[in-house]
Amino acid sequence: MAFELPELPYDYEALSPYMSKETLEFHHDKHHKAYVDTGNKLAAEAGMADLSVEEVVKKSYGTHQTLFNNAAQHYNHIHFWKWMKKGGGGTSLPGKLQAAIDSDLGGYDKFKADLIAAGTTQFGSGWAWLSVKDGKLAISKTPNGENPLVHGAEPILGVDVWEHSYYIDYRNARPKYLEAFVDNLINWDYVLERYEAATK
Repeated sequence: MAFELPELPYDYEALSPYMSKETLEFHHDKHHKAYVDTGNKLAAEAGMADLSVEEVVKKSYGTHQTLFNNAAQHYNHIHFWKWMKKGGGGTSLPGKLQAAIDSDLGGYDKFKADLIAAGTTQFGSGWAWLSVKDGKLAISKTPNGENPLVHGAEPILGVDVWEHSYYIDYRNARPKYLEAFVDNLINWDYVLERYEAATK
């Protein structure tokens, strides 16, 4: 199953001013496309071209670093675009998700603070995550393209803290970018969809 660059689920202006047209053009059209192109070439060479992206991520972890880097980043970005929407973010969460955040993470304010802290303290490139692990919500961070899939968890929300995801708009102010992401961009409906799939 060859990797394919997905279309953005909104136009390039949709997330402005929190994520600019220029950022989306570079991030989606250049960076994500490079992961797809390189990932396809490496997956074919490794005899994994027929596997799903999730299978390639899990199979290449710890055995084929270059393929893993590109496959994992492709997986992460497929979902990253859907984890954002125009007019997203804020505190109006679907009830089921709010209840899980209250019981597992100590409420919305603590979830927000902990997710921003995870993203801020990820040294260098990486991601901050909200995942389901052993039936409960957990916040974590990973370096580079690594994701919770390879740690026995199912990611339901991720935020990219590679510099190319925010530097055009926020320069070196990563916490400001993370705050804008949580307050104004999160597509809670897609997070709920992922949560329901992970807790079936």
